[in-house]
Amino acid sequence: MKKLLILTLSTAMAVPAAAGDWSPAGDNIMSPWAEDVNPECPLPEYPRPQIVRGQWMNLNGLWEYGITEAGAESFSSEGEILVPFAVESALSGVGRRIDREDALWYERTFTVPKSWKGKRILLHFGAVDWETTVYVNGIEAGNHRGGYDPFSFDITPYLKSSGNQTLRVKVLDATDDGFQPRGKQCHINGGIWYTPVSGIWQTVWMEPVPLCHIKSYHVESDLENSALTVYVDAVTSDRDEVKISLIEGGEGYSAEKPGNNILCTAVAEAGKATLQVPDMKTWSPSSPYLYGLRIEICRDGKTVDSIDGYTAMREISVIRENGAQQYRRMALNGEPLFHFGPLDQGWWPDGLYTAPTDEALKFDIEKTREMGFNMIRKHIKVEPARWYWWCDVMGMMVWQDMPCIGDFWEVQAPARRPEVVEATMNSWSSGSILGGTDCKIPAEWKANFYHEWGAIMDALKVFQCIVMWVPFNEAWGQFDTPEVVAFTKAKDRTRLINEASGGNYSLCGDVIDVHNYPAPVLKFFERKFVNVLGEYGGIGHVVPGHTWNIKEKWGYEGVKDTPEELLDQYIEYLDDLKIIIRTGCAAAVYTQTTDVEGEVNGLMTYDRKVIKVDIPKIAAANSDLIRSMTE
Repeated sequence: MKKLLILTLSTAMAVPAAAGDWSPAGDNIMSPWAEDVNPECPLPEYPRPQIVRGQWMNLNGLWEYGITEAGAESFSSEGEILVPFAVESALSGVGRRIDREDALWYERTFTVPKSWKGKRILLHFGAVDWETTVYVNGIEAGNHRGGYDPFSFDITPYLKSSGNQTLRVKVLDATDDGFQPRGKQCHINGGIWYTPVSGIWQTVWMEPVPLCHIKSYHVESDLENSALTVYVDAVTSDRDEVKISLIEGGEGYSAEKPGNNILCTAVAEAGKATLQVPDMKTWSPSSPYLYGLRIEICRDGKTVDSIDGYTAMREISVIRENGAQQYRRMALNGEPLFHFGPLDQGWWPDGLYTAPTDEALKFDIEKTREMGFNMIRKHIKVEPARWYWWCDVMGMMVWQDMPCIGDFWEVQAPARRPEVVEATMNSWSSGSILGGTDCKIPAEWKANFYHEWGAIMDALKVFQCIVMWVPFNEAWGQFDTPEVVAFTKAKDRTRLINEASGGNYSLCGDVIDVHNYPAPVLKFFERKFVNVLGEYGGIGHVVPGHTWNIKEKWGYEGVKDTPEELLDQYIEYLDDLKIIIRTGCAAAVYTQTTDVEGEVNGLMTYDRKVIKVDIPKIAAANSDLIRSMTE
């Protein structure tokens, strides 16, 4: 058996400002992990587990910050902000809001390790909301628009030969008074609309790479032929070849600690290579087997660059039942499987978009799995790479939403310019497969939507846990649905497409997704598609001392007095679900994983300190429901 050397990560920590004066802002509830945040280097874990190199530098920590007019070209420090927590969050230490007239500035210094000499230095941002301009030693190094996709700049030309380097970042963010995707963020909070998130909200880091280096990859499985095709994006010369090795892995495999045994190797041609997988093992919620990948650029027998990654053998498809009705079902690896999981907003009382620690990020997925669910609908938000990696590791399927660019809630209108209100007002057909209208989205908005949605898919399609793309939700900012579906399919042919969760419908994807609150009701049915219930439930229960400081606390089903009443109602709804499963429903999404701000309809409190349901009881009931489709 061929052997592969194990990679050892070498992390250079850039020392931030002294942390003695930092403390969380405000007096709202906090998760238990807030106490574990180290202001000298929060979220110290390697941020990109799908592409691992041996050397990197974490730039999280305390930076100088300031808020100026949007057109300002410089700023004066107003204090320190803890990166990577949004300026509005408690964990940032600031707790301030900005609007479209403001610019948020960051600044810190760093030094480049001597061992990186002769390499290209890449500066990475996991995500910044929304428009980012980066300056290195006073020179503009790059600009990026997009609040949810990772981006990087080669800052080598702007570095001094030695000593302290100055990094400055300027951010503009209109939130819901502009045209960018922003999900549940709104300037006027309440109901289902939450506190805005502005600025840096994922890890900032650097790594050295050679001039010729690997940029990204993604994988397509072919289970019928026990093969996988790896597509590699790399900077190479005419003398280089790209070699791809598949490595023996297992459940819980990590590219940070790659295995030794090489199963097969191939050389890429025109950026792709197909590998035959011996004794193929598939990935599923019950057995999430992961393979390691080593991708190398080789020149004259020597390795110029190499990364460690991972993948899985899994296929998602649509099949017809053998029964008289021949209902369309979703199949994983050729076997029908009922998808059942919670609506997961991914919000935190202390970090807003950003979990305080990696353990916190992992916690929601662990508890979802313990409760017997096999899927999560990631609701109009995108998570850091490590969240999807944990889903890959734990065998959790993911429906991935695109963050919306609008909504038609008139209560928000006072915080928005008239042209924004006009562009996002439309009609929503929630109770019929017909009707509903598009938003009057200007061309600039549409172009940006395609840019950001494409960038999100490019960044996430490497993660095998994702089985479905959801470009629109409940007609919020919806436009040109057939064209958006075609764009999505062209970007990624390996997942199903849920064209519009909750409507409006154009009958052009793989799935018809109905919403109904509170009871699970499939209000209409379209035989030519997979029919799913994309949202239902929302049973409320208030746990005193664990709620957000907001007057209105509500649930779709009202508010139950005790956890027992909540669970009894939940299980009653499962009995209703079993009926509509027998009449063609192929998946269901329960609202929701946790309370969020004024919503108290979570299975856990917003601070995650109280789990409202008996885990063994709900797990048994959920598992029985999932089995009922095939039994």
